Amino acid sequence: MATTIVNARVFDGTTSRDWTSVRFADGLITECSAGSGAHAGDEVVDAAGGTVLPGLIDSHVHLVPGALVQSLNCGVTTVLDMFSMPDVVAAARERARGADAADVRSAGVGATAPGGHPSMMYDPFPTLTAADQASRFVSDRIAEGSDYLKIFSGVGGRWPSLDPSTITALVTAAHSRGLVVVAHVSSTAGLEEVVSAGADVVAHIPLDAELPGSLVERMAGIAVGPTLATVENTLGASSRPYSRAQDNVRRLVDTGVTLLAGTDAPNPGTEFGASLHRELELLVRCGLSPAQALAAATSSPAQVFGLADRGRVAVGQRADLVLVSGDPLTDISAVRGIERIWRGGTACERRPFVPDPAEAEQLAAFDARIAEAVAAVRRRR
Repeated sequence: MATTIVNARVFDGTTSRDWTSVRFADGLITECSAGSGAHAGDEVVDAAGGTVLPGLIDSHVHLVPGALVQSLNCGVTTVLDMFSMPDVVAAARERARGADAADVRSAGVGATAPGGHPSMMYDPFPTLTAADQASRFVSDRIAEGSDYLKIFSGVGGRWPSLDPSTITALVTAAHSRGLVVVAHVSSTAGLEEVVSAGADVVAHIPLDAELPGSLVERMAGIAVGPTLATVENTLGASSRPYSRAQDNVRRLVDTGVTLLAGTDAPNPGTEFGASLHRELELLVRCGLSPAQALAAATSSPAQVFGLADRGRVAVGQRADLVLVSGDPLTDISAVRGIERIWRGGTACERRPFVPDPAEAEQLAAFDARIAEAVAAVRRRR
């Protein structure tokens, strides 16, 4: 059976359209129109003036039990995992086969030096010590099913890190295999390093210094996921580092750098799905229009990560859709007012995630590793 949403505002992933109706069948959008597109026999959903959006995409998570269910409850139909072990990724992909969980893409194991970040948060995993190991590392990640490559630059000199030649070799090897490269940074120097190496996406926004204008100008064509919600949670909205993070994001906005909305969940204080709504609010505070912020969680990550079938409301796209009661194009917080969610054309029932005993044990172990890592960072400051 086809479904037609009527009496709606429609944001197509980039801009507001004059459509009031969106019809979909067999998992795909089949019609977008200014008048009612309902056909005889359709299930008709009256939006009552609410807004239809593409399903949201969280561009930065780390997989734990419940991540996909909690994300979908908040209208996040796709999550992009930025470091998880192969068995965790495999379990998540299997979980994503159900209609009650978000879809997932993953970097799998990220590239870092022995003992480098994020060693404390994961079981032993493959690392690199030299540039001549880059090609093999990338090949191994592809064999494990990684959708893109994650690289970790130095963490303020507090941890072992990859040298610039190894980072450059990793980028070259990944690009030769058609992979997008995401680079974790924690300092302005680290940002300079990965920009010079040719990374496609930067994860996080440096807090240690004001971004030089010359560096920002070089970032044309590079996307940045600031993960402001995590910075706000860990350092406090009134802290000097958070203010510097905001200022640096504003510099990117002023220069037209592509921004991606991501949460870095489950870092302390973040929640899968809900924290993406907060991230959109923080991006608007930094100068993005509501439409630009929504694009940062829909069409922009779809384009950057090559997800050609989603991120937009258009004929032929996956029917990953969210209906909210208000107008997030005038008040971004209206994205929280979710009325209906469809993933691949299937209506999703919002339900709480209740971990089974094994999942609860996994969550407790992950929380303990995060606490250990946070404590270690504080000791080394």
